Amino acid sequence: MEKLPAPDLPAWIAKEVPFTRYRVDVGGGLRMHVMETGRGRPVLMVHGNPTWGFLYRKVAMCLQGQGLRLIMPDLIGFGFSDKPRDFAAHSIRNHSRWLGSLIDQLDLHDVTLVCQDWGGAIGVHPFTTRPDRLAAMVVLNTVLYAPAPGFKPTGFHRFSHMPVVSDFVFRVLPLPQAALHLAQGDKSTIRGDVARAYRYPFRHIRDRVAPLATARMAVDRMGHPSIPALEECADFVRGFDGPKAMVWGRRDPIIARALKRTRALLGDPPVTETQAGHFLQEEVPEEIAAAVLDVNV
Repeated sequence: MEKLPAPDLPAWIAKEVPFTRYRVDVGGGLRMHVMETGRGRPVLMVHGNPTWGFLYRKVAMCLQGQGLRLIMPDLIGFGFSDKPRDFAAHSIRNHSRWLGSLIDQLDLHDVTLVCQDWGGAIGVHPFTTRPDRLAAMVVLNTVLYAPAPGFKPTGFHRFSHMPVVSDFVFRVLPLPQAALHLAQGDKSTIRGDVARAYRYPFRHIRDRVAPLATARMAVDRMGHPSIPALEECADFVRGFDGPKAMVWGRRDPIIARALKRTRALLGDPPVTETQAGHFLQEEVPEEIAAAVLDVNV
């Protein structure tokens, strides 16, 4: 595997992520940006929409010196990975294929998966075809299953499927990247340069396809194309018998309500419930790090 050079970061971001950085060609000429630190058993930490590996920097710092190799990729379309401009490129299966390519090229085995938001389904799905490589899971606020008939999608996800107006709000304003603090329990955790670091990779309007495209990956109706892949994730997780733990933000306005069903799906693992919001890595990194250590005993 060839590790390609990573793009330069502004100094004000670089000082927050003092990690090894590189890119990997994951297929179709698309390069995935990766940050990593440490040596030992691999911990793959997968973010969701509309963030990047920066989200896990505090967790990684908490786990320094613990005999773990901490790997923080940017999903394709996010952070400093390549950003295809075709909405159709973004699906659970495509993201799974790209992340699976990274897992294969880094030759990762005995993996602990840490996942949040879309990092849940996207992080789990590659292991449905590589089950022997996954050793443990730490599940944060995410959804790993298809909704039941009669479900009601969130207002955020209903809005993302509205033509024209959602394009304007997501790509021109761009509202989600500018409003991450509103999803927090402690809104001060995404302010100033931290908020700016999440906006920076999307500073050009041409690069803002992924936040809207992945929001539209959320199921808003029965028959949605994401449902089969979500069902595959649920089946895999239900049968996974390795160590599992959960850390959950109860003040998440988007998917806090998914706690009960997610815990049942995982087989009732230990749960650390917190007063954090959706991007809980910014609020409770110590609790997440503790869960990672617990499943690596």
